[in-house]
Amino acid sequence: MAIIIGFIVLVTLSFTMLSLSSRQPYPEHGTGRFAIALVAPFQKIISHSSRFLRDIWEHYFFLVSVAEENERLHKEAQTAFALAHRNEELMQANDRLRQLLNLDEELQLPTVAAQVVGKDPSPWFQTILVDKGREDGVEIGFPVINPQGVVGLIVDSTAHYAKVMLITDPNSAVDAVVQKSRARGIIKGGTSGYCVFNYVLRKYDVEVGDSIISSGMDGVFPKGTPIGRVAEVLKEEAGIFQDVTVTPFVDFERLEEVLIVPTKTLVDPL
Repeated sequence: MAIIIGFIVLVTLSFTMLSLSSRQPYPEHGTGRFAIALVAPFQKIISHSSRFLRDIWEHYFFLVSVAEENERLHKEAQTAFALAHRNEELMQANDRLRQLLNLDEELQLPTVAAQVVGKDPSPWFQTILVDKGREDGVEIGFPVINPQGVVGLIVDSTAHYAKVMLITDPNSAVDAVVQKSRARGIIKGGTSGYCVFNYVLRKYDVEVGDSIISSGMDGVFPKGTPIGRVAEVLKEEAGIFQDVTVTPFVDFERLEEVLIVPTKTLVDPL
């Protein structure tokens, strides 16, 4: 407080002395020169102080402006980042739906498109939930597929939802053939996401890499729907069957959309 009062006194004194000295046009002698000599240092201090305070004030407003600009740019960057992710998600969803539409056109059968909304956490059952049910015409026993191949079978249905048993479930069964050799067997759920191709006779040639497709003989899955690829073949010295392990074409960990095919629309199995 004392500093502020002293500063005010100095400013007042400075202006008073300059006012007195300004009345003499040529202050080379006497009080005029004395006034200049006395006031000039204070004027210099006042001028430097005013400039210093002005610079601080302008710098403060500059920093405030920069901070506001940075905040605005940060929000715009966050918005752009979110939009980019949303656009990428929409592009991927459109691509998956386009594949479903192409599959629907290839089948030339009435189908019900559904979205996966849940997965059974139990390690003993391989099932998923979809957002279509009885009110959408979905009934127990309908096959479920996607552009990659066979997904599973409807095993339960409510008004708006249905449960799908995946082909990786040990309780599932799909009549299938090796696409190249036409060796026939039954695809059942195995372990760790694999399937087993049961009841394949030893006399048939089955090789690693062969494609397995649905035979249509069970009257459930459309004939020729991809199932998986042979991962391992084991022929024991005794027995009439060979052990075949199959990797499904469908990536069940990334499954998001499926097609449900009403079985009454399927053609009669050959």
